[in-house]
Parts: sequence; structure tokens; C-alpha cells
Amino acid sequence: MSEMPLKDLMAYMAGAAKAGAEALRLAGPEVRTKAIWEAAKAIRARKAEILAANQADQAAAATKGITKAMIERLVLNDDRVEAMAKGLEEVAALPDPVGRELARWSRPNGLDIARVSTPIGVIAIIYESRPNVTADAAALCIRSANGAILRSGSEALHSALAIFAAIEDGLVAAGLPKTAIQLVPVSDRDAVGLILGGLDGAVNLIIPRGGKSLVARVQADARAPVLSHLEGLNHTYVHTDADPDKAVALTLNAKMRRVSVCGATETLLIDKSVAADLLPKIAQALVDKGCTLKGDEAARAIFAMEAATEEDWRTEYLDTVLSVRVVDDIHQAMDHIKTYGTEHTECIITENAEAAELFLNSVDSAIVLWNASTQFADGGEFGLGAEIGIATGRMHARGPVGAEQLTTFKYQVRGTGQTRP
Repeated sequence: MSEMPLKDLMAYMAGAAKAGAEALRLAGPEVRTKAIWEAAKAIRARKAEILAANQADQAAAATKGITKAMIERLVLNDDRVEAMAKGLEEVAALPDPVGRELARWSRPNGLDIARVSTPIGVIAIIYESRPNVTADAAALCIRSANGAILRSGSEALHSALAIFAAIEDGLVAAGLPKTAIQLVPVSDRDAVGLILGGLDGAVNLIIPRGGKSLVARVQADARAPVLSHLEGLNHTYVHTDADPDKAVALTLNAKMRRVSVCGATETLLIDKSVAADLLPKIAQALVDKGCTLKGDEAARAIFAMEAATEEDWRTEYLDTVLSVRVVDDIHQAMDHIKTYGTEHTECIITENAEAAELFLNSVDSAIVLWNASTQFADGGEFGLGAEIGIATGRMHARGPVGAEQLTTFKYQVRGTGQTRP
């Protein structure tokens, strides 16, 4: 199939995806569940192939000047392959989101009206350096009975193809067409343009999973609806009533657990009333783990660090770098988040319930946490099994996008012969 001219290849994939989506929609939930379970088994069985393919991707990436953050996202090992398989098993165990009765009511004329969840149709997912997105996206689309066209970044294509072979194994084992979920098998960048064109109406939703430039291109050029996942310029705010031990542990985890994930904290805000005593403890813990700090004048007067610029407040580092600002109070902290944040994930550390509720209700980001690390911004941690990403828009879905968020609805109206006067 990869030998076909690109336009013919993409046209074939579009037709096959539509037919596959129909097969998934009409299949029972047990069939879809079996497909995901079998795919998880196949990922474990194909582990050696997946890791070998990933080594090829890493070797190629080393010659292309790819950023440290992208390399970290690209790398697979035994634990990450096992995590992929477990993630699929968690998705398989989720309640099936299709066919749920969301609401039901009767009209005075006797009409019985029900709102029922249905698949979206064919979803095109364009992603960059994370090979595990191949498994997560495929499983969530199978669970929600959506056909899918996956387009991996070229830097992860060998890994994606190896993982995708396991997805095909699962579909075939369940008696479903393996073309229900497809992966563009070539690295030609023109494939993205064809997908954004909607493939003659075959694509019902486009989801970009990657950096700012990818998302911007998709938003500008897409001829189908887009569910965007923008950058995670996330904040951890240490309130005047923060528990010192929690403040150190949570900030350290929020930044340094994995610096390349979208839930990593990029800016630390701390109240001036506790900064003199608490900031040195937090800063030292970060520096001891290899983090570079960039602070405003007040922060630098308390602990030695580089000077932060206006650009630093607007930067998603995805690296061992953290901006630090001393704020007057919770209101200035929330103003900073409103000005510089990307409405992704924010945390307040405090023992003051009233302050916490003010923060939770006032900060308008997709995920707002109280005394919990921003690294919990993850569909698996929310009990969704896996996620396509963290949606930062305001339409259809927001926050972790799991199987339930990949459904829409229709109305089923039951009558007894009513005609409209």
C-alpha cells in the first residue's frame, strides 16, 4: 500500500476508514473489548520488534538535531512498552461509551425523546514524537467505535508502525476489519495537508497532538472540526498557608518527575509572606535534581538564580528549567496565570480551604488542582484508561480526552402516529 501515489493512498485510507467506522459502530461492545485486549497481548508479544524499531528511530533522531524533550518522549523501554499494554487493558475495562441514554423525556403530544451517545465517525489524529500515542489513540477509538487515521511524526514512524502491527492483530482477532484503524505508512509531509483537507468529507474530526507549530497549522488549514491540545504552560502556586513539606515535595514532583510531559509545571509562584523561609527549601531541592531556575528580582534576592525575562513567563520549557516569581497574594497569582497561562493545568498548595476553593473556582484552566502535582494531568490518572491528549479549548471536550469524550449524540424519537399541526 505504501507504494501507491500519496493521493491514491490517502483516498484508499479514507474509504477504508469510513467502512471500518461503520463496522465498529455496528459491532457489539464485547467485540470492541476483545479487539483491545488482543492488541494488548500483541504489544507484549511484539515487544522485541517494537524496541528494535524504536532504536532505529532514536539513531535517526540523533543525527537530526532533535531537541532533548522530543528525544525523551521518543524513547521506549521495557517499562514503557508494558505501560502501553496495561493502558490498553485499562481502556478495554472501561464502560462502553456508545449507546448510553444521556437523557429522556416526553412531550405533551406523547412523543418520547431520548438523547443517545454515538461515535463521531472517522477521527484523524496527527501527532509528533510520542510512539505510545499510536496505542492510546487506537484503543480509545476502538472503545468509542470511531474509525481512525493516525499520522505519526517521521521521527517516530518506525516505532509507530511496529506498535500499529499489534493493533491490527487485535482487530483481526476480534473479527473486525483491520482498516478500521489505520496508520499513514509513509513520512511524506504532504499527507498532513491531505488530511487537513478532510479527504473528501471522510474525516469528521481532526486532533493534533504536538507542539505549537503543528497545532497552529492544523487550526489554520483544517477543513474539518478540530479538537486542539495546546501547550501546557502550567503553574504551581505556593500560598501563604502552604504546608512546607507539601510545598517542597509537590513542586519537585510537578517539575522534575518528567520534564517533557504536557503536565509538567513551568512556572512557580510563591507568596511573598512565606518566600523568605520556604523558597530556599524548594529551590535547593530543585537545583539538587539538576533544575535551572530563572527568577524575578524578589526571587533572586532570596536564592541565587538566573534572571527571568518576559519571554520566560510565556515559555513551555519541557526541560529542566523553571521560572520563579514572588507574588503579593492569591489575586496576583491568579492574574499571572490568566496573563501567561495556556488554560491547561494549574495547582495551588495550601491548607486554607477557603483560598483553595477561590483558586479552584476562579482559575479557568482545563485542570485545576489543590495540593496535588500538575503531573496528574493525565487521562490514565483520571481513570480514563488513556487519553488522546489534554484539550484546552472550550467546545465539545476539555481536559483529558478519553473514550467518552470521543462520542457525540443523536436523538431517538418514538411516536404513536403523531402529526404536526
